[in-house]
Amino acid sequence: MYEEILDRLSKSDFRRKFRLKDADIEYINKKGLDVIQSHARDFITKRISPAAIKNDGKQTPMRGHPVFVAQHATACCCRGCINKWHKFPKNCELTPTQQEYLVGLIMEWIKQQQIKKDSR
Repeated sequence: MYEEILDRLSKSDFRRKFRLKDADIEYINKKGLDVIQSHARDFITKRISPAAIKNDGKQTPMRGHPVFVAQHATACCCRGCINKWHKFPKNCELTPTQQEYLVGLIMEWIKQQQIKKDSR
């Protein structure tokens, strides 16, 4: 389901530079994917989904949580990037379906990062 967009994102010089660090993978392994998915859902719901975001474009840190890194890698970090890459309109609240799509994409990217780290 996410192969096409992940392939397109991997061709972006900016997006492909994002990688999870060993500490991020350790955090994911300690918490478990269900908890990480819960965090992703919470971040999307509170920081990305509203129609009006006062600090849009700056609401997602570049590091500090694996989901933040994944949001940048998958262009789920602000409404501008979401509009450009995923074609969801700005200035209107994201639907539950759109939110779940973004969470699913973030989680797929995280899982792929885990596989890459494990195969080293």
